[in-house]
Amino acid sequence: MWMLGAAFTAAAATQVSAAPEKRCGWLENPSPANWWLNDKDGTWTLLTMGNEPVPGLDKMPDMSTKGWVVTNAGGHGYGCACLDLEIDPRTREVTRIVAARPLPLKRCKADRALRAP
Repeated sequence: MWMLGAAFTAAAATQVSAAPEKRCGWLENPSPANWWLNDKDGTWTLLTMGNEPVPGLDKMPDMSTKGWVVTNAGGHGYGCACLDLEIDPRTREVTRIVAARPLPLKRCKADRALRAP
């Protein structure tokens, strides 16, 4: 019985599931297959070229509806957004995008805690 309990405890410890955190800041997509969110606490990577995207990225709505600054060919650039993210507390890596919504650019421009994109 001890072995079963130990196995269950070990399995539970590896499946870290935190409540989604609302993170707001500059959502950047500077080039194909590169997405991240920069908020007051740092950079949250959603996708980098050659790697798998964070689950939920494909369900993100059109983020250009409240303003999008094009900085590169193909519509790549940045906007202001709030994302509800599941984050592994041990690694500080995004494990899933639960929800996303675009915000007006002026919201991020007015936030002194955010560095310019």
